[in-house]
Amino acid sequence: MASVSIRNRIISSENPPFIIAEFSGNHNQDLMTAEKMVKAAAEAGVSAIKLQTYRPDTITLDSDREEFQIREEGSLWRGERLYDLYGKAFTPWEWHAELFHLAQQQELLAFSSPFDETSVEYLENLDVPCYKIASFEINHFPLLKAVANTGKPVIMSTGMATLPEIEEAIEQLYRHGCKELVLLKCTSTYPAKIGDANLLTIPDMKERFGVPVGLSDHTKGTGVAIAAAAMGADVIERHFVLDKDFSSVDAAFSSDPAEFRTLVNETREIRQALGTVHYGPTVAEEASLKYRRSIYVSQELSAGTVLSGEMLKVVRPALGMHPKYFESVKGRTLQVAKPANSPLQESDLL
Repeated sequence: MASVSIRNRIISSENPPFIIAEFSGNHNQDLMTAEKMVKAAAEAGVSAIKLQTYRPDTITLDSDREEFQIREEGSLWRGERLYDLYGKAFTPWEWHAELFHLAQQQELLAFSSPFDETSVEYLENLDVPCYKIASFEINHFPLLKAVANTGKPVIMSTGMATLPEIEEAIEQLYRHGCKELVLLKCTSTYPAKIGDANLLTIPDMKERFGVPVGLSDHTKGTGVAIAAAAMGADVIERHFVLDKDFSSVDAAFSSDPAEFRTLVNETREIRQALGTVHYGPTVAEEASLKYRRSIYVSQELSAGTVLSGEMLKVVRPALGMHPKYFESVKGRTLQVAKPANSPLQESDLL
């Protein structure tokens, strides 16, 4: 069974899903809000919080050219320049140490998505336990190399990536030192349509790549994430916000503490419900076996009586002969007297 260990937290199909609260820019660059988010995430029962480590100039260029502007119809950020959007959304680097320390006090794992080599170097100085590769960075081979060189576990989202692209990225990670990898099925639209989730990809990825697989979810609500747990997802990542009415960049497809609490509880129960392949009664069902049906004598009968169907009934409880013998006992002779409403036994018959 494939598993990944992150500071003694085991990600595998044998454990409850590992739940990640992605902060993104939902702190609105207010440190007090970010601190409240850490505490609220802990109270919701998540496994880890995740930041994003970049600055506008480490992810794009300060340009007014058309390709540096968001033009897509329906986008939450239509009309924004990339540089300006990232300026609103990034987490100040000087916050990282404080938020990681606060998370540790709350017994949460805390890590980040780096977006260039300088951010990996910075996060290494903070001794993060693992790294997350965002879907948009899956083709950023210099970043993959820098992350893999740390030797730490890697969680990689695969939104938009073709199968060959995923294979190439995995090969890059393994070649440069990555030994523990988790893949996340992801749909990189914001918010994502439920019909684009394609959750059946999760078990296929598990079989194809032999690593733990989860979901990075950008749909509205938690239904898709809960369904992913039923498909065997080992990790669930969703964006976290204190209040959905916030005007933060990702609030429209984020979950608040109440939704995260539901997500944690429901996915934990679903993982228990999946169990193993099992036939026959469980320990709890064994007491119910007696309430199956069996053959009973429905009237008082004397020894020597030749049984007919009118004298017998297949009823509950299961203290008599198995119902499969109902036809074969007709015409047989009793060697003992039987009171009405008593179970018929093989030993009663000649």
